[in-house]
Amino acid sequence: MFENIIKNVTRFISLSSEEEKIFTDLLVCETIPKKTILLREGEVCQFEGFIHKGCLRAYYLDDNGFEVTILFAIEDWWISDIASFQNQKPSNLYIETIEDSEIFMLNPTTKEKLLQEIPKFERVFRMLVQRNLFTLQNRLVNTISKSASDRYLEFIKVYPTIPQRVAQYYIASYLGVSKEFVSTIRKRLATKEK
Repeated sequence: MFENIIKNVTRFISLSSEEEKIFTDLLVCETIPKKTILLREGEVCQFEGFIHKGCLRAYYLDDNGFEVTILFAIEDWWISDIASFQNQKPSNLYIETIEDSEIFMLNPTTKEKLLQEIPKFERVFRMLVQRNLFTLQNRLVNTISKSASDRYLEFIKVYPTIPQRVAQYYIASYLGVSKEFVSTIRKRLATKEK
């Protein structure tokens, strides 16, 4: 059950069997149906979650009330509102399951206990934050400097399975384009592959 999360963590640190047990005993496994909102704007994020199965997205509402997807998270990814979780301040984001999902959760108390009992987990969370920052910086640069077509190509390189798993309007909200544009570019790419 915990094999994937242990493999994810041990990319950054090594764990003894005793440390693995301490870690896994602190995790809560949640089975969450699709279309469940785990975090709403204005709430304080109470989880850092490792996705064992499923697909989630984080988004915000723009000034016109439209959803703007800022990230997708699939198996072997972590998801949270880091700023809200760390500072225990209200979030600007929504986090929603797109598919039925299984997520291993830490809350602020269990994460603090984990860091006290196994201090080397600080490295794991530092590396996750660095990876998150790298991803967001790349996304920002791509949004500013690339055409919509190039952004789509970059998107399918980063998220190769997402186009088969989510509705086109979610992808459109991530790319900042219309769902019709996504449909058109997908058709154009399919024609080139033939």
